[in-house]
Amino acid sequence: MGIVQGLTEFLPVSSSGHLIVVPALLGWHDPFIDSLAFSVMLHVSTLVALLVYFRADWFRLVPAGLAAIRDRSLAGDPDRRLAWLLAVATIPAVIAGILLNDLIETAFREPGLVAITLSIGAAILWLADRVGRHERGVDGVSFPVAFGIGVAQAVALVPGISRSGISISAGLFAGLTREAAARFSFLMATPITAGAATWEAIKLVRGDAGVDVATGPLVVGMAAALVAGLAAIAITLRYLRSHPVTVFVVYRLVLAAVVIVAWLGLWDR
Repeated sequence: MGIVQGLTEFLPVSSSGHLIVVPALLGWHDPFIDSLAFSVMLHVSTLVALLVYFRADWFRLVPAGLAAIRDRSLAGDPDRRLAWLLAVATIPAVIAGILLNDLIETAFREPGLVAITLSIGAAILWLADRVGRHERGVDGVSFPVAFGIGVAQAVALVPGISRSGISISAGLFAGLTREAAARFSFLMATPITAGAATWEAIKLVRGDAGVDVATGPLVVGMAAALVAGLAAIAITLRYLRSHPVTVFVVYRLVLAAVVIVAWLGLWDR
């Protein structure tokens, strides 16, 4: 499950959808794997993967963003501008998460619904890749575009849509290159992943875990999520430099078909 979380958090195939359908397909009904504690710590690992991979960027962006506040000016500095673009892009997901997270977590946990949203996300990703101009880098993102990508990211609260998939799609619709769309998506994921992990950790501290934490499996899962997450970031950025998103679209559709077959009870026939 750590490998699943690490890979699917950054490949545009939906980590939340996989965390629902993989145990269902494999017949895993383990209270610990299904627990809040395990989910929180896996997300902490993918957050660490983001911070490690983009550490050079954040060492520039955080001081630049604070300097922009101090001077009340972007001063023509691309790092100051990017820091505030990422802040603007985070706002919609924060609002949606506060208002809708608990509702969505209970309303969209059915594997059959995940199959539908996997297919919808695949169609959006394919269309964005087809109609996008693939001309602009991250420096071509405007504040309205950043906010629009942020709105798209908020939609990914629905399992199966994929946070990276829908935000990359929004970037492609805005004319970004595939690599630039993925890079902006991953940078944008850092604050929202940190916020989500913090929110879930608060619920954990309140005693909502509902299960005894198994330290050994937890450490193994976290290590696997960290390594897989680092690999997934590197693979996605490298792959999208010279390839379309077709392989991810096909994978999502195949997985949706498998889930539907299993959901209809045909898996064991």
